Amino acid sequence: MSKKEQYVAAIDIGTTKIVAIVGKKNENGKVEILGISKAPSTGVRRGVVQNIEETVNAISATVDDVQKTTGVVFHEVFVGIAGQHIRSIKTRGSRMRDDFDDEIKKEEVFKLIEDMYKIHVEMGEEIIHVIPQVFIIDNEPGIKNPIGICGHQLEANFHIVIGRVAAAKNIERCVQRADLKLKDLILEPLASADSVLTEDEKEAGVVLVDIGGGTTDLAVYYDNIIRHTAVIPFGGNVITKDIKEGCAILERHAEQLKIQYGSALRDIAPEDKVVAIPGISGRNPKEISFRSLAGIIQSRMEEIIEIVNFEIQNSGYADKLAAGIVITGGGAMLKHLPQLMNFRTAMDVRIGYPNEHLAGKGKDELNQPMYATAVGLILRGIDHLETYKKSFEAGSKEDFVKTRKPVTEKVESKQVEEPEEAEAPEPVTHDRVPITERIKQMIASMFEVEDQTIN
Repeated sequence: MSKKEQYVAAIDIGTTKIVAIVGKKNENGKVEILGISKAPSTGVRRGVVQNIEETVNAISATVDDVQKTTGVVFHEVFVGIAGQHIRSIKTRGSRMRDDFDDEIKKEEVFKLIEDMYKIHVEMGEEIIHVIPQVFIIDNEPGIKNPIGICGHQLEANFHIVIGRVAAAKNIERCVQRADLKLKDLILEPLASADSVLTEDEKEAGVVLVDIGGGTTDLAVYYDNIIRHTAVIPFGGNVITKDIKEGCAILERHAEQLKIQYGSALRDIAPEDKVVAIPGISGRNPKEISFRSLAGIIQSRMEEIIEIVNFEIQNSGYADKLAAGIVITGGGAMLKHLPQLMNFRTAMDVRIGYPNEHLAGKGKDELNQPMYATAVGLILRGIDHLETYKKSFEAGSKEDFVKTRKPVTEKVESKQVEEPEEAEAPEPVTHDRVPITERIKQMIASMFEVEDQTIN
């Protein structure tokens, strides 16, 4: 039974692709990916769902495929959330204590963090994550664990991640219509960071740049704490669009050109090499030089890098990032991109592959930056289950069907939508832990781990 509970399923709803993935934790404590399936994403733009039906069809196709190939049946999923609506702010919270001589207790820390969920945000927004960074006791900064310390005033610096309520609800609706249950929403830059960054990089200071199709997600780590997040509303799709318009060709040909012959550095692209593109509807083919193609790509990539550089400066940690930049996502495979980014930012750059914490046969198959978010969602999902002592509705086909007969009948009648709505009177449609309890469990777990490390 415990082995069955280790299965975890996740869905990465991206602008260019939708990925369903299944994994588990093996006996050695490593994560093993059992199967993965992807389908083109046509209903998502810049990380935001804009066509429910198209997104649901893509989710259903990938889920059915991965269940068949792995033999693992699941009805719950962890799902990533990103998009241009995500923003972050920094704030400080404080509480005055009644008894100066009394030690600070966990409950006081819980209350301080709970208060951060009550800060004012704009209409139609909600707070997704409250991440404590450092605590301050009586103006003494840099305290990571305030439990047991005496003081009159307890303060903390927080990193607050905010998103639109409607965007989260649309993701949840797509998952429900695919006959699945949303276990929890996970911020995608955090998931990608878990899959490609090492602990040493997070401690030394590093910038994760996840270049997707519609957006470029950024996360800054220093001293093992996330310090800054941002979503840039440009990704690989804008480069494809520039090639399409600049060369007057079809979009699919522009994407193929970018992947096969594109380069982020114009000066080193051969000028005497050309590639022929079929003409539209029988017209004469077009010849495009490698250097002209690279010039289009470099111009757009420099704009994206400029915004990345701005966000790095805006984080306040630009001079503390000893580990430099790690680029991942599908856009990271663009030829000569690390060299261009190194030249424009004056920082060390490497490509991040999502195999830092994986084991088993699937490790080599998933060794592509485009799967960084999907693998990270599995890692975060397993951590979620262990932290909150939750089970997960998944298992082998034979065992799961026997114990989940009502759910099996629901899956067989998935095309009938009326009973589906009638069976869902519950106001809470996912298995997310209530905010107060969730915060307490998270902080309790954090302090227990730190206490063990100190001892």
